[in-house]
Amino acid sequence: MAGAKNMLASFSFPHKEMKTTINTLPVYPLNYQYVSGKTTTFTIPSFHSSCKWKTGCNLKVVKTSMAMEEVKVDASSFSKLTATVSIRISKEVNLVKKMIKSFPWLYSRNDSLDKFVVKGIGFQLVSTQLDPSTMKPKMSKESVKEWSKCTTDEKDNDRGCFTFEVELVIDADFGEPGAILVRNNYEEELYLDAISLEGFFHFSCNSWIQPAQTSKQRRIFFANKVYLPCQTPKGLRDLRAKELNNKRGDGNGLRLPSERIYDYDVYNDLGDPDKGAKHARPTLGGERNPHPRRCRTGRPSSSTDETMEKRIDTLISSIYVPRDEVLEGARRTEFLIGTWKGLLRNIPPLVATSRKSEISRDLSDVAGLYKGAPQVDQTSLKGFGLLNFLDISGYIKEIFKFETPKNILSGDTTSYVRDDELGRQTLAGMNPISIERLRVFPPVSKLDPSIYGPSESNLKEEHIIGHLNGLSVQQAIDENKLFILDYHDIYLPFLERINAQEGRKAYGTRTIFYLTTMGTLNPIAIELSLPPKDGSNIPSRQVLTPPVDATTNWLWQLGKAHVCSNEAGVHQLIHHWLRAHACMEPFIIATHRHLSSLHPVFKLLNPHMRHTLAINATARESLICAEGTIERDFSPGKYSMEMACAAYRDWWRFDLEGLPADLVRRGMAIPDESKPHGIRLLIEDYPYANDGLLIWSAIQELVLSYVNHYYPEENVVISDKELQSWYSEAINVGHADLREANWWPKLCTPNKLTEILTILIWISSAQHASLNFGQYHYGGYVPKRPPLMQKLIPQEHELEYAYFMGDPQGYFLASLPSLFQSTKYMAVIDIISAHSRDESYIGEIKDVITNWSGEPNIIKAFYRFSMKIKSIEDEIKRRNADMRLRNRCGVGVPPYELLIPTSKPGVTGRGVPNSITV
Repeated sequence: MAGAKNMLASFSFPHKEMKTTINTLPVYPLNYQYVSGKTTTFTIPSFHSSCKWKTGCNLKVVKTSMAMEEVKVDASSFSKLTATVSIRISKEVNLVKKMIKSFPWLYSRNDSLDKFVVKGIGFQLVSTQLDPSTMKPKMSKESVKEWSKCTTDEKDNDRGCFTFEVELVIDADFGEPGAILVRNNYEEELYLDAISLEGFFHFSCNSWIQPAQTSKQRRIFFANKVYLPCQTPKGLRDLRAKELNNKRGDGNGLRLPSERIYDYDVYNDLGDPDKGAKHARPTLGGERNPHPRRCRTGRPSSSTDETMEKRIDTLISSIYVPRDEVLEGARRTEFLIGTWKGLLRNIPPLVATSRKSEISRDLSDVAGLYKGAPQVDQTSLKGFGLLNFLDISGYIKEIFKFETPKNILSGDTTSYVRDDELGRQTLAGMNPISIERLRVFPPVSKLDPSIYGPSESNLKEEHIIGHLNGLSVQQAIDENKLFILDYHDIYLPFLERINAQEGRKAYGTRTIFYLTTMGTLNPIAIELSLPPKDGSNIPSRQVLTPPVDATTNWLWQLGKAHVCSNEAGVHQLIHHWLRAHACMEPFIIATHRHLSSLHPVFKLLNPHMRHTLAINATARESLICAEGTIERDFSPGKYSMEMACAAYRDWWRFDLEGLPADLVRRGMAIPDESKPHGIRLLIEDYPYANDGLLIWSAIQELVLSYVNHYYPEENVVISDKELQSWYSEAINVGHADLREANWWPKLCTPNKLTEILTILIWISSAQHASLNFGQYHYGGYVPKRPPLMQKLIPQEHELEYAYFMGDPQGYFLASLPSLFQSTKYMAVIDIISAHSRDESYIGEIKDVITNWSGEPNIIKAFYRFSMKIKSIEDEIKRRNADMRLRNRCGVGVPPYELLIPTSKPGVTGRGVPNSITV
C-alpha cells in the first residue's frame, strides 16, 4: 500500500521492555512491506541498521544470503507509542515553574498562576491512511501532557527547555504516522522544538504554539518525510492544503504578533507624513518606483495620507513578521548588546560635538576611537558631568573604543586609501561586484542625452596613455588590461537633489584601472561628473590623473574619497539591500504560501530563509526609513531608496544573479567549457571570484543531485502544482513591477529548477556573506572608506580653493563625515558585521539525518556537500598564504577571508551563514 511505505519497525515493539544500544552510524528508516493479517514484515538493509535491539518480545532475525534481515512482529498486541517532546517556554513562565517546583505549598490548584501549569499540551497522531468507514484520516486518541510534571536536566531548565514523554494510543491497523496535531491548552505561548516517536520517527517542528484561546485550530506538524503534491498519502492531503491556507491568510486586517501569515505589500511604511512633509517618503513598489514587495502587516493608514501605512513606536512594539520569523534567544540578545555598545561608543564624540560648534580634527582624533591606539588628548572633554560620572575625563576607557579594523592592522592610519589598496579592494574588499572590464573607450552613458548631455565621457587617450606600459588604448582593451568602476549613470539623475541637502556633496564617478603584470589593479584616471545646470545641456566633468606634485596629490586623494563614497552607496543600497535582502523576500513569502513543509523544495530552501524577514523588518524600522541609518550615513540621503528603485528597474535581472553569469555580464570572465566552472577569469587573482566559484559549484552540485532525485523528468516539474504556484507568485506578485520581463527563467525542466534554486541559495549564503560581514573591517576606518562627503573638489575660481591651498589636509578632513557621524556609522556596521553564537553555517549537516529520514541518496549528497565545503575552507587558507597572489597575500595585505565558510561569533570578517542574517 502506497500510504504505508517506510514505516518504522519500532512502532510494533513493546517500548517498556525494550532497551537500545546506539551505534555511531546514521539512522536510516527501515523499508516497510505491508502484509495483511496479524503479521507485519520489515525488510532491513543490514548496513543501514543503526540500533542493536535488546528486547523481550518474540523477535526473529534471519540473515539472508543477500545481507538482508527479515523481522517479523505480531502487530495485534501493540497499540501504544511513546513520543519524546522537546519544548521551550518564555523566561517568565520558566520562573513560575521553578517557584512551583521549589515551593508547592505556596500555590493551590485555583491559584492565578495555575494557567501556566495544569492545562497541558494535547497531542493527536494522524495516519497517512484513511479510515475506510469514514474516509477520513485515521487518528489516535488525543493525549494531554502537563510539562510542569516533567523532569529535565537543570541546564536545559535554566534556558526554559523541557523534554518529556507522551504516550499515544493507536489501533493495530493504524498505518504509518504522517502528522501530529498539537493543542496548547495553557494561556501562554510555547515553542515546540521537535517530537520523536520511539526515537526513530521525527517531527521537526521549530515553531511557536499559541494558546488555544488565541488560536482555535490545532497546529499541524508533518513527519520528516518528503512528498511531491501528487505523492501525498490520502490521509495527509487535506492537512497539507489546510496548513498552506492557514499561512496565506485572507489578505485582510491587522496582522497580530502571534500570527503566522505570509502576504505581500508595497513599501509604503518608510516615511511618516503625520510628522510633516520633511518626513514623507514615496512608496516603493509600483510604476513610479519599482521595487520588490515586502511582508504585509495590515497596519492602518497614516492620518494625513491614506496611501501610507502608519509608523509604529519602536520603543513599545515592532513591525509584524510571522511569529516564527522573530529574532529570539542569543541572536536577539547579542543584537541588543551590540546596540548598547554602539551607544556607549558614541558618547564622547556626541559630548564633544555639543561642546563646540566647530571641532578641529586631525588623524589623532580618529585613531583615538580604536582600542590600542595612542592616548588622545581629551582636555576638551573635561568638565562634562556625564563623562566625569563615567570617570573618563582625560582619557577614553576601552569600553568606549572600537575594535581596530583588520584593514588598518598594518598601522597605516593615513587619511586616504593608497592607489594599490583601492584597486585591491575592488577585487577583494567589501564590494567586489562592481568592477567591470572596460570594453569601450571613452566610456558611454546610457542616460537620455537630451536631459543629461552627451553620452560620451570626457576621458581622453592623453589622460591614460602614460600609464599603459607602452600599449595603445585599443591594445590595452584588446588584451583585457583596462577595467572600470562606473557609478556615473546611477548617481547623475539624483545629484542635483543629493547636493541640495545640507552636508552632502557627491559626483557621478568613473574610475579607470590598469591591470599590472603582478595581477593587481592601479587607478589611472578618475572622472567626476555633475549634472547640467542653469538650463544648459552641458554637464560639468572633471578628470583627475595620478599626482605629479603636492597640489595634484591632494586633488587625487579627494577624487579617490569621492569614488569610495559613491561605492559605499552602491554597495549598501544596490548590491547589499536590493540584490540580497529585498529581492529574496518575495521568494521567502511565496515559499511559505505555496510550498508545504512536506515539499522537497521547501525542505531544501528552509535553512536559507531563516531570520531574513525579521532582519528586513528591522531595516524598515531603523535603517532604510526616513532619517534612518542609510539616509543619515550615506551621500544619497533621503533619495537613497529611490536610487535602489532605479537600479531595480534598469539593471537587476534574476537570471544574471548567479556568480558565473554575473562575472560574464561584467566582462570579468568569458565562457570557456574547458575550465572547471565553465568560464575563464580575465584577472586570475580575483579572490572573491576564485573563492566564490568553489562555493557556487558545490551548491550547484548539491542542488543538481537533489533536483534529479525528486524530479527525474520534465513532466514532474511541470505537473507540480505547488512548485509552479510558488514560482509564478514570486514573480507576478512579489516582483510584480518586473513580471513582464522576458529574462525570467522558465520553470519547465529539472535543469531550470536547478538553476533557480542554485541562484537563491547562492544569494542567501555566499553572496550576502561577501557583502555583509566585511563591512566593519573594510569600512570601519572612515577616512579611507567614507560613506559620504561634505565638500566637492574646489575649483580655482572658488573661494574655498584658498582654504584648500592653505591647509589641504584640513580641507580633506572637513570633507569627510564628522567624528560623531563617523562613530554612528561605525556602530551600525559593527553590529551588522557580527555573527551570532547560534549561527548556522553553510555545509553544516547536524539535522540532515532526521530531516531526510528515508532518503539515503539525499543524505549522502549532503555529506558530500559538507565535505566539499570543508575542503574549500582549507583551499582558501592555502591561497591566503600564497605569496604569488598579491591581492590576498603580502606585506600590509589582509587575507581574503569573507568566503571562508565557518566563523566564531562576533565581528570576524569571515563565515558564510546559510541565510541572510546578522
